Amino acid sequence: MCKIFFSCCLDGCTIADQPDFDAGSDAEALYNAMKGFGSDREAILDLITSRSNAQRQKIRAAYKSQYGKDLIDDLKYELTGKFERLIVGLMRTPAYHDAKEIKDAIKGAGTDEKCLIEILASRTNEQIHNLVAAYKDAYGRDLEEDVIGDTSGHFRKMLIVLLQGTREEDDVVSEDLVEQDAQDLYDAGEAQWGTDEAKFIMLLGNRSVTHLQLVFDEYEKIAEKSIEDSIKSELSGDFERLMLAVVQCIRSKPMFFAKCLYKSMKGLGTADNTLIRIMVSRSETDMLDIRECFRLRYEKSLYNMIQDDTSGEYKRTLLKLCGGDDDIAGEFFPEAAQIAYKMWETSSMTKVQLRGTVRPYQNFDPASDAKALRKAMKGFGTDEDTIIDIVTQRSNAQRQEIRRIFKSLLGRDLMADLKSELSKNLERLILGLMMSPAEFDAKMMKKAMEGAGTDEHSLIEILVTRSNQEIQEMFNNALSSRWRHLSRLNIDKGAREEGPADMARALEDAQELADACNSESDDMEDKFMSILCTRSFPHLRRVFQEFVRCSNKDIEQIIKKEMSGDFKNAMFAIVRSVKNQPSYFADRLYKAMKGLGTDDRALIRIMVSRSEIDLFNIRKEFKETHEASLHEFIQVEMLVVSCVFLLIHTACICACVTLVRSDEKRVV
Repeated sequence: MCKIFFSCCLDGCTIADQPDFDAGSDAEALYNAMKGFGSDREAILDLITSRSNAQRQKIRAAYKSQYGKDLIDDLKYELTGKFERLIVGLMRTPAYHDAKEIKDAIKGAGTDEKCLIEILASRTNEQIHNLVAAYKDAYGRDLEEDVIGDTSGHFRKMLIVLLQGTREEDDVVSEDLVEQDAQDLYDAGEAQWGTDEAKFIMLLGNRSVTHLQLVFDEYEKIAEKSIEDSIKSELSGDFERLMLAVVQCIRSKPMFFAKCLYKSMKGLGTADNTLIRIMVSRSETDMLDIRECFRLRYEKSLYNMIQDDTSGEYKRTLLKLCGGDDDIAGEFFPEAAQIAYKMWETSSMTKVQLRGTVRPYQNFDPASDAKALRKAMKGFGTDEDTIIDIVTQRSNAQRQEIRRIFKSLLGRDLMADLKSELSKNLERLILGLMMSPAEFDAKMMKKAMEGAGTDEHSLIEILVTRSNQEIQEMFNNALSSRWRHLSRLNIDKGAREEGPADMARALEDAQELADACNSESDDMEDKFMSILCTRSFPHLRRVFQEFVRCSNKDIEQIIKKEMSGDFKNAMFAIVRSVKNQPSYFADRLYKAMKGLGTDDRALIRIMVSRSEIDLFNIRKEFKETHEASLHEFIQVEMLVVSCVFLLIHTACICACVTLVRSDEKRVV
């Protein structure tokens, strides 16, 4: 039988009251750490990060009475940079810390809208009231007036609603209004031309969290899409970002903050103000759940990301606030377990319309295209722009027709001509687009197995994400069978079940996987293989959802910790594809381009194979996770190469960008 669902109860904070606390003794220790030449930074960070905020306020009062000096002023004098900002932030009360952050966000010429959004979208009524009072006390100004003076439009209107701190309390649910509110949101956006922003502001700014969670579930039934997707399509700019933040906080504040933390550290550079603000404000609230949500979404621990992205006393202080490395943990904390279960449930219910970025060309004339391609390759030099424009703006079926007409009309092999005229990555990309999907996959599989080594990541990516029919057609293209070390997965047979989930069987499968994870079990790999490699994707979504209920564990983390080698990579890819295949490909594209150098084969393989299937969806997932458009990333990341190779890469970049941009306006 499955375990009682999430029966454990843990405090979500990483900082708590210190036993045997003595404010006077701590004040003396801090004074000694700062007197004389230099300061004992290690002693300062150890003491402050091991006391609760309430205890820190008592230390500050004791310091004032014992030494006649303000502790924060002394800390500012002795410390510097990010470490100073972090320690001083910990010494303020939560309300005064928020007030300081908002003051910094709106002072000067520009405005830090992200800071305003993060704080005002996530605070409770009581926290908002305390913030407004602290702002008035600290700066002698009215916060609402300052926000009005620094913002505009619907963004300003929603901020002012949030500043009232009048949201209905969490236990207030108007059951008779749930369906009506969901319908009103639909009518205000998706159901009409234009958007009734006032309706979004009124409902999302005033209804209780519990009520709105029910409204969002009802909305998905009406609209057949999530409220988040509707907001993205109906709203724009800072107002869109604010409303998305409100929705995310209503769904799960820990997940919202996990996303904010990830975005603050990913890529080059660190948004230290955001990192400090969240680590300070959540360390005594829900940091344990944020850690778990971080691991759930990004497959690495918050602890390790902080460790990789920061240094010195600043890093050590942040790690103290983080509290521990979740890669060591195996089970969920309560909030994260509920989120994981809900995520799989949403994944199984949401209908996703897959969209490519390349569609059939209107007024298609294969003979004209064939002649234009021949002209582009005749004489001295090659007109690469013409080749790119034609090949990337025709569907694959149209390209096959061009190949046939080129042969019958001109007596030449188009593929051979392209190969002789193009070079390097542009040649690979254009030839890949000119092949049929089955030809291309077979070619990619063969390339992955050529030479001394094997590109297992390519094999796994292709076999895990293709349908039964696509796999069978690929193997009909005379594919070699050298990859015997992966054949045990049975993915190559194209015999995965199809159809919807069988709930009774999903429960049985989930319990079998949970039982196989026991330390006494010696058949875990066989059990995972028998279920993950044969069941339909809709069925596996339900299995993975019920696995959380049965084991209180994350199936991705189990695979990561308990398996190894190619088998682990294959199982992991299956789970990611089942959860969200466009997200899986977005991650593969990011990994292909991040850091020094580019995995051109992976980039070409995904851009070619997904351009007519779900590249539009992949593009959305890429922007959601990495806060940069795929178009922008290809341009920026691929151009960070030495001047020697720049000209070789440029034409390939143009072709990739065309695949991303076609069918949709450029988003940068």
